[in-house]
Amino acid sequence: MQSHQVTVHPETDRLPRTEQLAWKIAEVAADPVPVEPEVAEMVINRVIDNASVALASLNRHPVMSARAQAVAHAHPGGATLFGLGSDIRVHAEWAAWANGTAVRELDYHDTFLAADYSHPGDNIPPLLAVAQQCASSGADLIRAVATGYEIQIDLTRAICLHKHKIDHVAHLGPSVASGLGTLLKLPPAVIYQAIGQALHVTTATRQSRKGEISSWKAFAPAHAGKMAVEATDRAMRGEGAPSPIYEGEDSVIAWMLDGKDAHYTVPLPAPGEPKRAILSSFTKEHSAEYQSQALIDLAFRLGKQIENFEDVADILIETSHHTHYVIGTGSNDPQKFDPTASRETLDHSIMYIVAVALQDGRWHHVHSYEPGRAQRPDTVRLWRKIRTVETPEWTARYHAEDPAVKAFGGKIIIRMKDGRVLEEEQAVANAHPLGRTPWQRADYIRKFKTLTEDLISPSESERFLELVQRLPDLKPADLLALDLVVPPNRISRNLNPGIFDFSQSATRQNPSDAPARETPALATSA
Repeated sequence: MQSHQVTVHPETDRLPRTEQLAWKIAEVAADPVPVEPEVAEMVINRVIDNASVALASLNRHPVMSARAQAVAHAHPGGATLFGLGSDIRVHAEWAAWANGTAVRELDYHDTFLAADYSHPGDNIPPLLAVAQQCASSGADLIRAVATGYEIQIDLTRAICLHKHKIDHVAHLGPSVASGLGTLLKLPPAVIYQAIGQALHVTTATRQSRKGEISSWKAFAPAHAGKMAVEATDRAMRGEGAPSPIYEGEDSVIAWMLDGKDAHYTVPLPAPGEPKRAILSSFTKEHSAEYQSQALIDLAFRLGKQIENFEDVADILIETSHHTHYVIGTGSNDPQKFDPTASRETLDHSIMYIVAVALQDGRWHHVHSYEPGRAQRPDTVRLWRKIRTVETPEWTARYHAEDPAVKAFGGKIIIRMKDGRVLEEEQAVANAHPLGRTPWQRADYIRKFKTLTEDLISPSESERFLELVQRLPDLKPADLLALDLVVPPNRISRNLNPGIFDFSQSATRQNPSDAPARETPALATSA
């Protein structure tokens, strides 16, 4: 890896393009270095993982809304949408939007945590959509995904966004643009402009993950992917971007991040060096914020030692700065103790998650968040006895560069009313590469089958799994079959009319005058 020093430059410096971070990223994207076999195998795992969580969220309201918008943008020869089969094709950017929302909705795919945090699997929906529309091969897609992961993870290693209240998708726009550059074999000059545009239009505040967390949490990465597709299209047509997008005196770093005195060291592969960052990422066994994964596994074990949860006096979780301040009591967010809070908020409350994991000894992507589960009086009482604290040791491990030391867990200390104390720590989740049961291909397949068994037939499941595991050899036409066909009676629709449903050829009607129609959230409708 090469280390690149990134600082803010006044306009009078006229920083040469070749010295800008966006150009250096573009050169990495344009490097035709072969993909290593273990990287290709992990790409396949993550394509399976994305399909799993996308189908599991198919009938959730944000996904229905995104799908309805995408279907309104039909494009013969375009990309496919999860659940609908290859007969329905839409513009690639809208497929990126709908499929990206489906992948992100349950907060159940892969993660990478360092100076900032990320869900690098968010790169896959826009890259797959463009690959389908542009007749790319499976090998092309693998190279593109390797690039997307590499750039997002390398930016996440070096540049912290969350401490400045900037949402983490600001690293996703450039990574998708980079992956598209690799996919379409674009020259560095074009990729450079696409990266600049993509970053410029995907910087937003973290309010989407604060307070009453809304459906925008799922839409945010899908929006970044869609913007990156559009940015790349413009760059291919010869349009430029604000420059320098990172180092400029009025640009991202100077006014949104560390300011005029900022100094970042960004690692990127050297010319000819394989892109291996995907191997540093890790997926989720449980549908919750990644920092909760190890603590869920730990809570399962500790819960077995408690006969009556009313006997618990209080629970302290010692953990990292990030866990304490983002999903713990350090956030000072009362929503994280609200039994009527949204699912999006509950999966960002480690207090709620540990309470339920202790009591149930299991975690389910739907049942663990249902209102009846969250509002159970005994759970609420236990939940409100839990607090978190940052300790230097766990913060240091969170930021450690040595993978053998790096950890995202913590210690749970349960004090019982009779004076007994139960305490144990766990550094990484069981599914982590260094965990008790590191995930292999069979685990990804099991997750896929578990999450999709009520939606697709066994034959459709086997067809997809057989095809995706041949990804390196797939021809362009084969990529269109990397969808999943769900019977129409198992797919819910958002029936509320939107702007995209109206046209001049239709009867003139004000949307506000349209008859009210029920929009099912989880129930099946025709």
